[in-house]
Amino acid sequence: MTMNRNLTVGVFVLLGLALFTTGLFLIGDRHEAFQKHLTLYTAFSDLSGLAKGSKVQVGGMDAGRIEEIDIPSSPSSKFRIRFRINETFHGLIRRDSIASITSEGVVGDTFLSIEPGSSASPAALAESTLGSKEPIELADVVNQAKATLGDVDLAVRNANGLLTSVGGNLNSTLIGTRGTLADADDVISGLKHGDGAAGMLLRDPAFADSIRRTVTNAEQATSNLRSTAEQANALLRDISSRNFPQKVDDTIVSVQDAASNFDLTSKSVKHTVAELTEPDEYGVTAGANMREALSNVNIATGNLSDDSEALKHNFLVRGFFHKRGYYTLTDISPAAYRRDPMSKSGANQRTWLNADQLFGRNKKDTEELSQAGKEAIDSALVGYGDSVLGDPIIVEGYSTDESTVERLELSRMRALIVRDYILGRFHLNPTSIGAVALASQPPEGAGREEWNGISIVRLAKGH
Repeated sequence: MTMNRNLTVGVFVLLGLALFTTGLFLIGDRHEAFQKHLTLYTAFSDLSGLAKGSKVQVGGMDAGRIEEIDIPSSPSSKFRIRFRINETFHGLIRRDSIASITSEGVVGDTFLSIEPGSSASPAALAESTLGSKEPIELADVVNQAKATLGDVDLAVRNANGLLTSVGGNLNSTLIGTRGTLADADDVISGLKHGDGAAGMLLRDPAFADSIRRTVTNAEQATSNLRSTAEQANALLRDISSRNFPQKVDDTIVSVQDAASNFDLTSKSVKHTVAELTEPDEYGVTAGANMREALSNVNIATGNLSDDSEALKHNFLVRGFFHKRGYYTLTDISPAAYRRDPMSKSGANQRTWLNADQLFGRNKKDTEELSQAGKEAIDSALVGYGDSVLGDPIIVEGYSTDESTVERLELSRMRALIVRDYILGRFHLNPTSIGAVALASQPPEGAGREEWNGISIVRLAKGH
């Protein structure tokens, strides 16, 4: 009956381990934990909502995640961003690649975008820093558009004033020209007959050529003035046809709508959080339910540990567990340790340390390691050389107290104190160093009949 029960427990544990391993690999594959990655850096003065864990895209394709963001120590410094990408994208990342901060739509998630570099540039090395392009805020674009429209409006007003001034001057000139022509009729009559100096000049061919050139220049100036007026009118028509003021108004309305949508989203999130934190139908809050769930997980884990411990001693699979190292030195009882041939091997190395040499009394009148005791333990471990890093070590605790209970208690306390000191001092594997309380009698073949203190044993290889 016991054998069937143990076999059932063994099958259950093996199935649980298989499911756990499968889930671990699926989760690891989902988060690219088993893929090679390339770590790179970049820096920005303004993060614009970028945060640790935000995704990284290369050429518009998801390629990695942001691992860390270092806050600058001064206003003149920049936020330093460490991110990693999948190794398959390494060929696209060049030294001239540029990093920029982008968002999905107006209120979408913010992410880091990497532009693939040019083929002429060498590939970016691991841990190198890429160049960056600071993000452009929508408010800045709107302000620039308003400033541009103001400049255009001012230019149009200046052109209108210029055209009005030119038109007025031209009208005055034409009126003056009419009066001059009327007077010229009288003069021409006399010029035809050659009266006066003017008549003599008109008969001069050189003077006639000069007048013709002057008239030609006046016609050219009039043509240029007409072309300038047409260009000004075309500019005004173009500005009117593009409907710039209406476009600016539409942009501002879109921004206001986006802000309103964002406010609605925030209210929705707050409402969801409130629902999650409200008590259930039995008056139990979400935090209490979560604590109860974690408590159930701890209980299940403890049950699984007990089942695993029972499985270790099942005759069908205990050889497998023994080979995998699930039997640790800390599990050995004093009786089993005395019977085990490893404690009697003559190849073992032992160091005997007296209690008076190792321990002193603290304010609570309990034993603790003295400075001289720590130095003695260090000297013993150093004497074993590099073997302490690979061979198992047992700390045997002894006490010659008159009371049997006191001997057992004090010997175990001494063994644990020394074991904990060795673990913290030399950073050994906890499963390779054990502690056993042997009261006052060392195991057979140890070379002593009684001891009061500690014996540090390096077990020979093969045990």
